[in-house]
Amino acid sequence: MEFTLFHWGQFLTLLMIAFAISMDAFSLGIGVGMVGIRLREIIKVSVTIGLFHVGMPLAGIVIGIYLTDMIGDIAVIVGGIILMFIGLHMLWNGFFRVEEKSIMQTKGLGLFMFAFSVSLDALSVGFSFGLIEVNKLLAVAMFGIMGGLMTGFGLLLGRTVGGWLGEYSEVLGGLILFAFGLKFML
Repeated sequence: MEFTLFHWGQFLTLLMIAFAISMDAFSLGIGVGMVGIRLREIIKVSVTIGLFHVGMPLAGIVIGIYLTDMIGDIAVIVGGIILMFIGLHMLWNGFFRVEEKSIMQTKGLGLFMFAFSVSLDALSVGFSFGLIEVNKLLAVAMFGIMGGLMTGFGLLLGRTVGGWLGEYSEVLGGLILFAFGLKFML
């Protein structure tokens, strides 16, 4: 029996998967960052999403061992509905200048909903990893690190672009979130 701690091929494959499932967090981070976000909040959101990108595939691995592939489609639909709801709320606030804080807050329910919705892909990947032989510890660690980093980059880019757009940034951010939610639904 050969004992190997590390396989480069598996590492590169997991790195590509981690990058792919983190692209949603990056893209949606741009939309959220356009509303205006402080550096401290960027760090908090990035860490939260990184943790969700660890927890969701772990849950998926456990569930994937016991369930069929049917759940993957449901996860994508739920994610799409959540993102569309957040996007519509941001559009409403942008068009009607509602003084209350947007639902896409960087704390509480807004942060939870954002982190949950962008981590549903990681849950689906976890389902499949529960059915195949893969270095699960390496996978979830890479998902968490990549998810957090890509979220941070997206939020920083969105904050910069949002500064250029001024008061229209929430409308554009809402459109981006709604479009991604609709993409998940189709």
